[in-house]
Amino acid sequence: MFESITGSLETIFNKLRGRGRLTDENIKDGMREVRVALLEADTNYKVVKDFIQRVTERAVGEEVVRSVTPGQQIVKIVQDEMEHLMGPVDSKIPFIDGGATIIMLVGLQGSGKTTTSGKLANMIMSKGRKPMLVAADVQRPAAIEQLRILGKQLNIPVYSEKGLNPVKICKGAVKFAKAENRDVVIFDTAGRLHVDEELMLELKEIKGKIKPTQIFFVCDAMTGQDAVNSAKEFDTQLDFDGVILTKLDGDARGGAALSIKAVTGKPIKFVGVGEKLDKLEEFHPDRMASKILGMGDVVSLVEKAQEVIDVEEAEKLEKKLRNDSLTLDDFLNQLQQVKRMGPLKDIIGMIPGMGKKMEGMDINENQLKKVEAIIRSMTLEERMRPEAIEGSRRHRIANGSGTKAQDVSQLQKQFKQMKKMFRQFSGKDGKYLPTDGMPAYDMNIHRKLRSKRKKIKKNKKRR
Repeated sequence: MFESITGSLETIFNKLRGRGRLTDENIKDGMREVRVALLEADTNYKVVKDFIQRVTERAVGEEVVRSVTPGQQIVKIVQDEMEHLMGPVDSKIPFIDGGATIIMLVGLQGSGKTTTSGKLANMIMSKGRKPMLVAADVQRPAAIEQLRILGKQLNIPVYSEKGLNPVKICKGAVKFAKAENRDVVIFDTAGRLHVDEELMLELKEIKGKIKPTQIFFVCDAMTGQDAVNSAKEFDTQLDFDGVILTKLDGDARGGAALSIKAVTGKPIKFVGVGEKLDKLEEFHPDRMASKILGMGDVVSLVEKAQEVIDVEEAEKLEKKLRNDSLTLDDFLNQLQQVKRMGPLKDIIGMIPGMGKKMEGMDINENQLKKVEAIIRSMTLEERMRPEAIEGSRRHRIANGSGTKAQDVSQLQKQFKQMKKMFRQFSGKDGKYLPTDGMPAYDMNIHRKLRSKRKKIKKNKKRR
């Protein structure tokens, strides 16, 4: 996500950080490079112009020039302005009590409206609501069948009628929702390959008849400026309430995310970050700014971890780490939890500073599957004591997992190294891990010094 713009901005900021002292001149030079990076990311020209002006006004001042770390100060200013550009935003949906909340999805054909309808229904259902889907797109026959499949997966009703125009279908859907006691109705409306008068008239008529609680414009983030231009046109005609950016996981540029709020004045409510039905997330401008600037997203990482990690299991694991009794069974359990958090590349990308280091790295998810297969091919005793695996046992495990004996040996070696590392973290062998190039701190020496100090204190009291 945002690989192009992130790489460009990191290079620019590294130059600024490398300067011993910043002047008005080199700040302006840096901002010129930032302008080029944003334009190359397909960000709206006017948005870029205003953004650079605001950042420059804040950066070219005594506060930054005299700052102890002026390079970092500029990065902070850029981050603040990016957050301002994309926010503020409230991703809550104002549900109607005692009636049906009507949500209308609009956008061009191919933007991902139908899939987003299913994702939104899934998210709303997780909040304890009873949603239903409406197939109001009669222009694309496959859309109706696609929506039915999504409804079946979610176990929620999908309303559709043959031979009727979209306006009558939508009116009938509202009556059906009341009869079936459904409190949220999501309308998947038709799109076109481009904005046209016929499309807008149809959507205006639907809006007038069903009186939607919220209208969301769904747009493909990968189309950049085209997404922003179509959003502006739809907002002029329909006055929508918010934006849902789809395919954000495949967007290397980030121009749409940076431009759409500034151009339309309407907030980005949700973002699609994958194909599965649970891959719709609330939009957070601060987290998005951190991602674009290559600073990771620790908050989202923690939230994902909280969703999959069992607290009791985590406490048991901590005790095992302290007691140096970690087994391959424990390791397998942790591996499965990490897999539930999502693709490994996405997880690593949330760690601050890892964006640049990941460039050119081949993160192969199949390696995790290989490790899992090897462990599952072991007996309980072998999982408890992997150091005892030798010769014939190693070959048996390799044959059972479809791997090589060398792979089993490598897992044994890596597990041994990992346990050693954990011992160092917990001070098990008397030392803490070195940090920032400093030598390891020997706890045994610390204990001896502490013992000597206690003896000196006792002797003083006696005197």
